[in-house]
Amino acid sequence: MEFDLENPFTSFVVEEEQQSGTILDLFVSESDHMPSQNFTTKFLEDEMEGFHVSFRQEAVSLILQAQFSCNFEPFIPYLAVTYLDRFIFRQQIQFGKPWIVKLLVVSCISLAAKMKNTHFPVSEFQREEGFMFDAQTIHRMELLILDALNWRMRSITPFSFLCFFISLFKLKDPPLTQALKDRAIDIIFKAHNEIKLIEFKPSIIAASALLLSSHELFPLQFSAFKASVSSCEYVNKEKLLKCFDTMQEMVEMEEGFDSISMSSSTRTPVSVLDYKCSSKSSVSQRTAAATAVMPLQKRETKRRKTNGFCSENRFQLSRIQQCL
Repeated sequence: MEFDLENPFTSFVVEEEQQSGTILDLFVSESDHMPSQNFTTKFLEDEMEGFHVSFRQEAVSLILQAQFSCNFEPFIPYLAVTYLDRFIFRQQIQFGKPWIVKLLVVSCISLAAKMKNTHFPVSEFQREEGFMFDAQTIHRMELLILDALNWRMRSITPFSFLCFFISLFKLKDPPLTQALKDRAIDIIFKAHNEIKLIEFKPSIIAASALLLSSHELFPLQFSAFKASVSSCEYVNKEKLLKCFDTMQEMVEMEEGFDSISMSSSTRTPVSVLDYKCSSKSSVSQRTAAATAVMPLQKRETKRRKTNGFCSENRFQLSRIQQCL
């Protein structure tokens, strides 16, 4: 059954009387599905800072390229990056073995595609990118990822919290509500590439994206929306403010405008609907835009045939030997 990122616990519609319990479970469990709340500090202050940052940049770039090459819906690369971040926090990555990032990327995409019941043309993608791992090697890497993630593949993401926070806004018009949600989803996709946002819980990412979207679309109601979210018992207000500011800076840098200036937006219901129509057409352009954000690595012209790991199904990445 296909994994629904907005409803990670089940693919069925949640009954109304079960909704409050499900939301509580999401807030309680979300920390188990993220790298760590001090991930960014540990990642950037590590003595091998340059290696780890460039490793993630290359991995995310390859995943975004796969979205473009394989025509994936955006949720598949998003899920793949989620697996990537959780894995590299829990596993020691060997320095000086550039093939590891490629194998990890292929395996994360493969797992994400399986969760979404989507075909991943792994051989075609590898040929385009100039490397080649055999099926057995990829399968064993998948097992390593599954083991590191404790087989928790139904990840709780910011998408899981969107409907809950939107309900706090008490919007009456469905098209305007959908416009708000669509813009927040756009921001969440962009935020996944920003390493400074990894430390925040999925619920905080979702709340910040919706607040940022609400100020763009409904500036006059922004204060009320902010008060509603801030009063939620599950939300850490300090973390929300910090995440909001970081996300604001990201949007300003990528889209070239001040998204929070009180005088910059005079949205009306008509202009919001105009945005909703234009945002639909922009969905098909997300991949190219996202790919342009991250520097693409040079493609290798020579294919690499990779054979064998050690025979065990469970092993440490530091023990992988002579794969080339």
